Amino acid sequence: MKIAIGCDHGGYLLKQDVLIWLEEHDIDVEDFGCYSRESVDYPIYGEKVARAVASGQADYGIVICTTGIGISIAANKVAGIRCAHCTEPLSAEMTRRHNDANVLALGAGLTGTNLALRMVEVFLSTPFEGGRHQRRVDQLNAIQP
Repeated sequence: MKIAIGCDHGGYLLKQDVLIWLEEHDIDVEDFGCYSRESVDYPIYGEKVARAVASGQADYGIVICTTGIGISIAANKVAGIRCAHCTEPLSAEMTRRHNDANVLALGAGLTGTNLALRMVEVFLSTPFEGGRHQRRVDQLNAIQP
């Protein structure tokens, strides 16, 4: 499994914690930035991660900004991306089971490290159920911008 990860300045510190967790769990990761707490624009990093996932360069993505909202909107602009902004582990589980989400968005200003790491763990370990949910994912994928 390969993970693409990216953040803006508001998500930088949490991204560093997630990177450590991914490395400790021997998960291959590519960091698309940003690389400091200097102010940057979140759409750039949401798009980079989303394009890596959409192209197959990565299996899943994780995007982080202060709230998780803006960067999730940016990621969802890329065709083939189903980015879910999650605030607790049950949402991270259900978005994988029912929506086959391929990018997880976190809000560093709203979510502590322990909770964020639990959401990452749940998101990456939960399989898509398929079945009746596949029809709905196909409908999502068919929506044109």
